[in-house]
Amino acid sequence: MLVAKQVADFLTIIRIFLAFEVAWLGLSQGEVALPVAAWLLIASWTSDSLDGPLARRSRIQYQTWIGDHDLHVDILVAAGLLIYMTTAGFVDPVVAAAYLLIWIVYFIRFDVPKSLGMLSQAPVYGWFIWITLHQAPATGWWLVGWILVALVITWPKFPREVIPGFLSGISEALVRDDGGDGER
Repeated sequence: MLVAKQVADFLTIIRIFLAFEVAWLGLSQGEVALPVAAWLLIASWTSDSLDGPLARRSRIQYQTWIGDHDLHVDILVAAGLLIYMTTAGFVDPVVAAAYLLIWIVYFIRFDVPKSLGMLSQAPVYGWFIWITLHQAPATGWWLVGWILVALVITWPKFPREVIPGFLSGISEALVRDDGGDGER
């Protein structure tokens, strides 16, 4: 019998395929695929916004490998998007490689704390939204609209939990990076 946790894991797995599809669009179609890449990103964001609540509502609660690696999948989506932007000619390959290398080295050294995982994705998404708003404005506004709707739906939680949790996580990561004594 299918439980909500299995559906949540399936949604996370879909994002893995979406990440590779977005990257492939850059290689195979280039900049003309920008609107398609944007819609795949919206599908990914939608999947991501549904998998957590579904997993928490499952009548059977258990940990799965895919559930434990949800943040890694989110980072993979952002990496796929950066690869798309690079191979489509929107981002200089040296800049993209340096960005990926910095985060890969950091994550290998310190694992992937949630706040820094989120921070690693934000510039990629921001850059993509900016590019889409300038190159395919109608589609770009769908991205902005999706974000606004997500904020409205999650509003009580966003300012009370998400932002303070993010800032606390960044603070903890900075303390950990300097040896734990708080001094740099």
